Amino acid sequence: MIFGYPQKLQQVFITLLVNASHAIQSSGKVWLTTKLIDLKVSISIKDNGHGISSENIKKLFDPFFTTKPVGKGTGLGLHIVSSILEEHNGHITVSSTLRQETKFILHLPLNHDSNTKF
Repeated sequence: MIFGYPQKLQQVFITLLVNASHAIQSSGKVWLTTKLIDLKVSISIKDNGHGISSENIKKLFDPFFTTKPVGKGTGLGLHIVSSILEEHNGHITVSSTLRQETKFILHLPLNHDSNTKF
C-alpha cells in the first residue's frame, strides 16, 4: 500500500499517459509495469513514440519548459509531477532514445514515515 493523496497521484498518471499519447502521434504502444524494490514501488510508463533529446531531458522538470508549440502546452506538467512525487517522498527518473522510446519511472515508498507531508 502506498500512502498519499489519491487525487494528486492520479494527476501524475494522467499527465504521464497524456504525454505518452502525444509522443506516439499516429500509432504506437504504452506499457505500464510495476515492481517492488527495497520497500519502494517502481512504476514504469514507457512509450514507443518519438523520444526526447538528451538536451531536453536535462530541462524536462523545469517549470515552463516545453517542447510543444506555443499555445499547446504550459510546460508545467512534468514539474508538477516531480513536485507531487517529492511530496510523497518519491522521485521520478527518465530515459529516452530518439525515434524509439521514452520511459519514466516513478519511485514511491511503501511505508508512511514522519517526514511525509500528508
